Amino acid sequence: MIRFLEDHQKEMLRLLEELVNIDSGSHDKAGVDKIGRLLKELFEQQGFVVDEYAQEDYGNHLRIRHRDAIDPKIIILAHMDTVFPKGTVKERPFRIEGNKAYGPGVIDMKGSLVSLYYAMVALLQFNLSGVKNVQIFINSDEEVGSVTSRRLIEQFAQGKKYALVMEPARKNGFLVTSRRGNGSYTLEIHGKAAHSGIEPEKGRSAIEELAHKVIQLHKLSDPEHGIHVNVGVIEGGSAVNIVSDHAIAKIDIRISEMEQLKLLKQELEKICATTDVNGTTVSLQGHMNRPPMKKTEKTEKLLSVIKEVGDMIGVDIHDTATGGGSDASFPAALGIATIDGLGPVGGNAHSDKEYLDLESLIPRTQLLAETIQRLSEK
Repeated sequence: MIRFLEDHQKEMLRLLEELVNIDSGSHDKAGVDKIGRLLKELFEQQGFVVDEYAQEDYGNHLRIRHRDAIDPKIIILAHMDTVFPKGTVKERPFRIEGNKAYGPGVIDMKGSLVSLYYAMVALLQFNLSGVKNVQIFINSDEEVGSVTSRRLIEQFAQGKKYALVMEPARKNGFLVTSRRGNGSYTLEIHGKAAHSGIEPEKGRSAIEELAHKVIQLHKLSDPEHGIHVNVGVIEGGSAVNIVSDHAIAKIDIRISEMEQLKLLKQELEKICATTDVNGTTVSLQGHMNRPPMKKTEKTEKLLSVIKEVGDMIGVDIHDTATGGGSDASFPAALGIATIDGLGPVGGNAHSDKEYLDLESLIPRTQLLAETIQRLSEK
């Protein structure tokens, strides 16, 4: 298999360049759908059945199966969208420097899409049974919380034994076996406007109230138990000489156990039930985007299989936990053995320094293909 992939390395890089040079930010439906059409055509040329799930505001989702697949036990999750706005490709298109490839979404996760496609092509080439034991779901809105695709992921994951998730491997090549859950909340405060020079006593400052709330919210963080509350964005006021009558805070929460959510929500509601600035009002809206992904006994067993495959092909496998979210949380919450970080190695995702380690592309593609086959023989 390694020889086959090495013989197709130039093709893999051409596909990577083509994918990276298509703007596909989550809110760029036309761009994401262009990625989707390209992938649909490629997989259909190989004899796969591709179902398209049309979306109004986001790109269309894809479900991909071998035409002879019957009740596959492996689900593979990937996504087409990036965090970058339309026009980013024009500013910094795909390029290769040394043994690294650069460009918007090159590691998160255009490189993974290339790896996934060629892993399936390799299984086909050698007529291996694993190709029929896989259902692939590629969504268009992962970077904004999988708002339209979560229901489909959970639906298609039902009855599966394994979930392989194509987020990139960490910079050091580690796979991901545990993730914290994350939620997004919006705190909105209303006060009363007044001229700060003429009649400030008539005003009720929403910004002052927000300042009190930010301090109280940050005190809810408990790093020892994996709980973090972060006010990442604040907005408010209309002019420097006007007592602000409106302010907003965007809040990110991270938890390690679902049981932590109930108590945390109680604390959030308690903070918002009273005000420090008389005459202001407070409202809180939000929800959990993804549950925590816990490392379970099933996960350990799946990891041991991947380690065996890694030993066979010369790829050293280690795992780690991370606070970032991904779609891996959804099958994991259903009790399915789930491993994330099965894409190529790279780093600096979501930044203008994002890169893919090209030396990892073929080994990680082989790792994926061989893992699918090994799991299909069990």
